[in-house]
Amino acid sequence: MLSALGVVLLYVGAFIEVVDISMAVIASLLCVVAVIEYGKGAPWTVFAVTAILSLLLLPNKSPALMYTLFFGYYPILKERFERLKKGISWLCKELVFNVALVLIFAASKYLLAESADFQIGLYIIGAVLAEALFILYDIALTRLISFYIYKLRNRLGFK
Repeated sequence: MLSALGVVLLYVGAFIEVVDISMAVIASLLCVVAVIEYGKGAPWTVFAVTAILSLLLLPNKSPALMYTLFFGYYPILKERFERLKKGISWLCKELVFNVALVLIFAASKYLLAESADFQIGLYIIGAVLAEALFILYDIALTRLISFYIYKLRNRLGFK
């Protein structure tokens, strides 16, 4: 069910292109639910099924690529990284994000917009903005996880 809902959310992002990143982020919250409620392999299954189906079914691949290359698996890794010391945790998060950012830039250049001219300045500005947004995303994700655990979990009938 979580994977099906994830594909539907990504499809909304593909259909309404203005919200493609937002829908990838919202779909990633389903992996958070899988991490908290089911643990172990279930989150990876939700991620894999959602990623594969969205890459196959979506007419616009942009939200599917963002989900597959970063947003889908990051909440799963975040849970593991936050068990480490704070400095090492942030180093691991930054490493994962920056590798994913390079992959997203490469995918957008070679898969989505092959005819676009390469302008290094735009990529640098994009990377700086993405870095700032990543930090905000990580903080917001932490707060959403806390909100889910302490406020929503009981209301939804878990535990």
